[in-house]
Amino acid sequence: MMSDGVEDEEKWLTAGIAGLQQNAFYMHRALDSNNIKDALKYSAQMLSELRTSRLSPHKYYELYMRAFDELRKLEIFFKEESKRSCSIIELYELVQHAGNILPRLYLLCTVGSVYIRSKEAPAKDILKDLVEMCRGIQHPLRGLFLRSYLSQVSRDKLPDIGSEYEGDENTVMDAVEFVLQNFTEMNKLWVRMQHQGPAREKEKREKERNELRDLVGKNLHVLSQIEGIDLELYRDTVLPRILEQVVNCKDDLAQYYLMDCIIQVFPDEYHLQTLETLLGACPQLQPSVDIKTVLSGLMERLSNYAASSIEVLPEFVQVEAFAKLNNAIGQVIEAQPDMPVFGAVTLYSSLLTFTLHVHPERLDYVDQILGACVNKIAGKGKLEGKATKQIVALLSAPLEKYNDIDTALKLSNYPLVMEYLDDSTNKVMSNVIIQSIMKNKTHISTAEKVGALFELIKGLIKDLDGDDNDEMDEEDFKEEQNSVARLIQMLYNSDPEEMLKIICMVKKHIMSGGPKRLPFTIPPLIYNALKLVRRVQSQDENGSEDETSSATPKKIFQLLNQTIEVLSMVPVPDLALRLYLECAEAANDCDLEPVAYEFFTQAYILYEEEISDSKAQVTALYLIIGTLQRMHTFGVENRDTLTHKATGYSAKLLKKPDQCRAVYACSHLFWVDDQDGIKDGERVLLCLKRALRIANAAQQMANVTKGSSGSVLLFIEILNKYLYFFEKGNTQITVASIQGLIELVTSEMQSDNRSTSDPAADAFFASTIRYIQSQKDKGGATGEKFQAIKDV
Repeated sequence: MMSDGVEDEEKWLTAGIAGLQQNAFYMHRALDSNNIKDALKYSAQMLSELRTSRLSPHKYYELYMRAFDELRKLEIFFKEESKRSCSIIELYELVQHAGNILPRLYLLCTVGSVYIRSKEAPAKDILKDLVEMCRGIQHPLRGLFLRSYLSQVSRDKLPDIGSEYEGDENTVMDAVEFVLQNFTEMNKLWVRMQHQGPAREKEKREKERNELRDLVGKNLHVLSQIEGIDLELYRDTVLPRILEQVVNCKDDLAQYYLMDCIIQVFPDEYHLQTLETLLGACPQLQPSVDIKTVLSGLMERLSNYAASSIEVLPEFVQVEAFAKLNNAIGQVIEAQPDMPVFGAVTLYSSLLTFTLHVHPERLDYVDQILGACVNKIAGKGKLEGKATKQIVALLSAPLEKYNDIDTALKLSNYPLVMEYLDDSTNKVMSNVIIQSIMKNKTHISTAEKVGALFELIKGLIKDLDGDDNDEMDEEDFKEEQNSVARLIQMLYNSDPEEMLKIICMVKKHIMSGGPKRLPFTIPPLIYNALKLVRRVQSQDENGSEDETSSATPKKIFQLLNQTIEVLSMVPVPDLALRLYLECAEAANDCDLEPVAYEFFTQAYILYEEEISDSKAQVTALYLIIGTLQRMHTFGVENRDTLTHKATGYSAKLLKKPDQCRAVYACSHLFWVDDQDGIKDGERVLLCLKRALRIANAAQQMANVTKGSSGSVLLFIEILNKYLYFFEKGNTQITVASIQGLIELVTSEMQSDNRSTSDPAADAFFASTIRYIQSQKDKGGATGEKFQAIKDV
């Protein structure tokens, strides 16, 4: 049925265009023969096609544009004729004899345009005559297009200041009156369209009206182009007249569009000086008008105006723009109790943007807006959807403006607004805050500020109500926690006392993070605390120790011990062990033997009781051996105890190759170059011999299980350890033992039991032999020492 209507409309349009073209043809022929009477006759018949009521606005526009093109040609003809013999006054009288009113008025407007151009009569009189006579068409669609045509042909002929059609006195007012009258009548016709036709087609009519809105809005654009409209005329006459029409039409579509037009077409400085009048109309609009978009548009324009030049800012203060806008928003929200939260938050977000541009120094204004927002959303529970996006925009604005989280922390209502975000959006906003800190490299330098900040970003550092981390993507979760870790690393204060308070404050907040978060947040806290330990120790060494200070290495280490203990219960024993060893090394630098021993004890307990995976054991053992080797604070007894334990762990590893490598690594515990007294050559040799036995056992097991002797890589590695200690001066490592090992490796590599060659082992051994040769070639004591090793 609808398709039938569309087809019928196409037929009517085709018939209308055909009739129009036919009469246009005869009109042109009459014009060519200079027959004005026939030209007017056929032009009237041509324009009669515009009397149709069958076409939709879209199709009617197509027909109108064809008629418009023909009228422009007719106007050119009238203009040329008026220059020759034809009297334009007589022509103006003649077209009024057209039989039908619609063609008559189109012709009157066309001739009237030429009449004004001829200057044989004042422009204001002709314009007044035309705008009054157009009242004769009250059909909404036909009347709108007729008046649009009148506006089009007269826009360059208004009696404006500086115009060639300017009259003697007060001519600008005549131009304003003409445009305002035409605008008023067009708006009435446009509004009346909603009442044409059955109620079931209301939606269709609204769509059609929306297509025609620019015809009405063009009048406001013409008004804005009149040079003679100064601020006084705009404030006293133009704006009140327009707003009167907007408010009285009581049509939501018209009110929304026209308010937006006013804001867009007139200058920003006029809006600023007439703010009270413009805002006063807002509460009088229909409740269904999207006033939030209108006001947001106004505030955006004023914000851009303020940002354009610092010289205009005093004007905003002078007219009390913030107070007026804030009051208007309050009145609108009060007048529309059913306004959704999203709408109210949008208004406050726009007001905040305006305030940050105009009054960036007034934090009280910013806090006032956030407080008003809290009052509006109070009792609504957690917000969702569009409202949360606007809240994020609202909270992000101060961060972007001030580039300083310190400023946001001064706003008492800032955290209150964040409380109303749902959990996922709370995390998004927390990330925005952290990224702002990272981007601007902001230093949060007091414990109080750190506490306030971590309260703001609590969505990232602990589980919120109903929060389920299982639903979150693992990569996203890691990225979030890494952001928090980077934030913790940035915290700094040059005063050790305050820095310790900051560390305690962070610990207080992150400890409730749960087993998934703690492995991310505790390590950066530990390393930050260790930096503090080294700073305090450095001050002590320089003689600036404060006896009353609570930030002593011992107290910090107590805090670290408690913190890592929590991590070991998560459990992530391998991470906890690594952190215990880091702390032990820091205690070593501070010459705190009991503290370092305690950390090693805790690391050993974790190794024995919690780490069962063979690969994790190997990694942990290498960390233990490497850290223990660097320790210089232990006495003989404590060092022997820890070393004995480490070598014992090495021999108990599951795989023979792992045992072998761990045991020969332990040899370094008995020979440390930079420490006097730890050069026990005998025990080094014992470790290496033990490693060699284990390597032999590994070879035998490979022979039994695989039928081949396996790789000789372990023997080559042990050979390199022998060479290392031989070069370092360990007298227990003899040339004979090295020679024996070289022969063993050579024999194994040539053995018939080896099923395949091992390229890595071959290359390693060749490199080792080249090293021996290079040492021989050095000459001197080293060369002489290595000369005793025979070539293979």
